Amino acid sequence: MSKWIKLSKTLKKIIDYRGKTPKKLGGDWSENGYRALSALNVKTIGLVELNSIKYLDEDLYKIWMKEEVEKGDILLTSEAPAGQVLIWNSDEKIVLSQRLFALRVNNYFNNYFIKYFIQSDLGQKEILKNTTGSTVFGISAKMFDLINVPNIDINTQTKIALTLKSLDDKIEINNRINAELEAMAKTIYEYWFVQFDFPDANGKPYKSSGGKMVYNEKLKREIPEGWETVSVEAIGYIVGGSTPSTKQAENFTTSGIPWIAPKDLSLNKGNKFISKGETDITQAGYKDASLNLLPKGSVLMSSRAPIGYLAIANNEVTTNQGFKSFVPKEGFSTGFVYYTIKNLLPVIEKKFIRFNI
Repeated sequence: MSKWIKLSKTLKKIIDYRGKTPKKLGGDWSENGYRALSALNVKTIGLVELNSIKYLDEDLYKIWMKEEVEKGDILLTSEAPAGQVLIWNSDEKIVLSQRLFALRVNNYFNNYFIKYFIQSDLGQKEILKNTTGSTVFGISAKMFDLINVPNIDINTQTKIALTLKSLDDKIEINNRINAELEAMAKTIYEYWFVQFDFPDANGKPYKSSGGKMVYNEKLKREIPEGWETVSVEAIGYIVGGSTPSTKQAENFTTSGIPWIAPKDLSLNKGNKFISKGETDITQAGYKDASLNLLPKGSVLMSSRAPIGYLAIANNEVTTNQGFKSFVPKEGFSTGFVYYTIKNLLPVIEKKFIRFNI
């Protein structure tokens, strides 16, 4: 048995309606009905940009989706970017819209195994080397005859898939726990540093228990006696990002130095931590852009389109030019810097990211 098999040979069905639009089918989008997913919504981390999802009514759905997506099918983006993949693990009937395939594996292959291979570094390299287009790299249906997949028995596939899925399930549980801890940390920060009800010497809420407050001219409000105001740069080194001068393939990769763009923070909304973006950067790209490697725990803030999205680097990362990042100085924790910047966002956005530093 060959060690490799073409992706097309692992599939029972390829559902491809990428060229269809409501107008072409004699209708239009609806205010409710069946959700129409596009590449904009499908990411390996799950569905995103939910507010952008459009709907079709039942009549147009029947005309559009002659072949329906089934629970367990693999959703794969064809471009912008190519290779984002997830399992449609729902009985909900959906419409395949722009730049999106649905793949149904045959009886000799495990759908999760194929999904995990596609999202792996090796799978992404297979996709990248077989994509077409000079400006927007994309997957065409014929590319499934060119992409190589490991050809191993179904039992081994299933064992691999179950192991990886169990890890994903644990990550999901951890994300939920982190969300709860995030809510608690936010509450504590606001209670201590906004309402000034931190524990006093007797363990009682400072301001509510009559702690002395003094008026601060800079803030135009009262703050606890003995406190002072400092500029943002006093709590963290502010570092900008950069982009290579050319978008040549040698500057970008699927497995290099994590390189974060504002869009990545937008898609990461709801998760305080980020490890990598949609695209990594090579050593050549890193040198070309004269990038700074930000340490784990740095607070990343998008400073353009969209403005004001925040995340904490879960590992060493770089960013493009659309960032002001904060590396906490000695004596200041990542959490304190993160919530301080978050609390200042209304002021920061109003000043269009022009810091007085």
